[in-house]
Amino acid sequence: MPHKPDGLVEHILVNYRWVFVCCFLLPASFFYNIWFYFRNWVVFTLSSAPDKHDERVRFIQKQVSDWNKAGRKKKLCTARPGWQTVSFRRPKYKDDMHQVEVNLVDILEIDAHRKVVRVEPLVTMGQLSATLNPLGWTIPVLPEIDDLTVGGLIMGTGIESSSHRHGLFQHICTSYELVLSDGSVIKATKQSNPDIFYSIPWSYGTIGILTAVEIQIVPAKPYVKLVYKAVKGLKNIVKEFQAVSKDTERNEFVEGLMYSKDEAIIMTGNLTDRPDPNNVNPIGKWYKPWFFIHARNMLGLHQPVTEYIPLRDYYHRHTKSIFWELQDIIPFGNNVIFRYLFGWLVPPKISLLKLTQTAAVKKLYENNHVIQDMLVPISAMEESVKAFHEEFKVYPLWLCPFVLPNDAGMVHPRTQTSEMYIDIGVYGVPTAAGFRPKASTRVIEKLVTRLKGFQMLYADTYTTREEFREMFDHSLYDKVRKELRCLDAFPEVYDKVSRQARD
Repeated sequence: MPHKPDGLVEHILVNYRWVFVCCFLLPASFFYNIWFYFRNWVVFTLSSAPDKHDERVRFIQKQVSDWNKAGRKKKLCTARPGWQTVSFRRPKYKDDMHQVEVNLVDILEIDAHRKVVRVEPLVTMGQLSATLNPLGWTIPVLPEIDDLTVGGLIMGTGIESSSHRHGLFQHICTSYELVLSDGSVIKATKQSNPDIFYSIPWSYGTIGILTAVEIQIVPAKPYVKLVYKAVKGLKNIVKEFQAVSKDTERNEFVEGLMYSKDEAIIMTGNLTDRPDPNNVNPIGKWYKPWFFIHARNMLGLHQPVTEYIPLRDYYHRHTKSIFWELQDIIPFGNNVIFRYLFGWLVPPKISLLKLTQTAAVKKLYENNHVIQDMLVPISAMEESVKAFHEEFKVYPLWLCPFVLPNDAGMVHPRTQTSEMYIDIGVYGVPTAAGFRPKASTRVIEKLVTRLKGFQMLYADTYTTREEFREMFDHSLYDKVRKELRCLDAFPEVYDKVSRQARD
């Protein structure tokens, strides 16, 4: 039975959520961002983060050591509130676990000689791009939403339009520092502790507590030359997308937006320091249209369109509209008057949106909303798009190719070599006849398993434990957990990500 709004405030939060978002969450998000940016600038400028880091890690070690002395009565997790994560759901498992306070939010070092940046796990993508880009550096894979954290992109996963060259976010990481269940600190690389190194990605904090990461950096250029190409017909879309994804020599960035089963904009891009001054589009400006709508306007054109986008604007092109989710929260958010007057306040922080969700809003989203990313071999793109259309019929669909190396760990191709995959992202209100949240998602989960693909685990996961183990290779993960005495220290991944573990 649907949850009815209880009182005037909840009635407004359900039926006029934009009022609350515009009057309260947008200003709160704006002032938080200003404070956080200033605080990070001061810390980085004064180079105080490295000394503070050692102190914070010792504090984590002390908490874990005290837990050991008390008899390891409950399993460990971080004390980070569930509403601060990007996942739509809040974790329920934390209530019954021993929570370890972790406050690791700083960029520690940029080593130009080794070409790595050392960061703490709660550093965000917005923080990284704001620090690295002015210095002439970037990271090879920089996922587009500002608030995504390094730790979340490793323990979960991360992807971007450069992933057809570089792989997932985990594949650009060179070392992990962790506090283990016995309170010791360990550093894992491909050369030192390789089993641990390859077990960390997708492990959701079930092997140790991540305290620092080294990530590759590469030289940056100030602009991205982006080419938009309208393609019609599903077979033509698949053919074009597969071709540009595999042409890694000519295309540094590849992305697709499908606006129906037979209409798409396929974008290819390259870094440049020589833009056409008459064709520069700073899409990150507050008054600019939302990116997915800007791209949609190219659908009727018969020739490709080229423009030059400032690098940081390109990286965070989907942040302003949270892909296209914000249109369901602020329906008039892309209106030109709203953009010019209030666009500088957008977007509201995802964490605050979650914090202020009522039971009625959560129920509304659960029954009438889909947020999923499914990773399948690019050879199965056509079949997968048809299934998404049949079960969900949500548009736009986000298309992002990535190369999946044949590394050890939970996620790798079933072949002996690297393989090109595609992330199909669906975010929005389903219009498919007979859509049912659990049943429809189960159909897609079974398809993805059959295709030897994977489901991103921030979203609702309805698989059984056995099905989950069929989708993800647990062999190395189980071995490492046993060796590091994790079985009574941390839950399994499934117990943290399954639908039953989230509210």
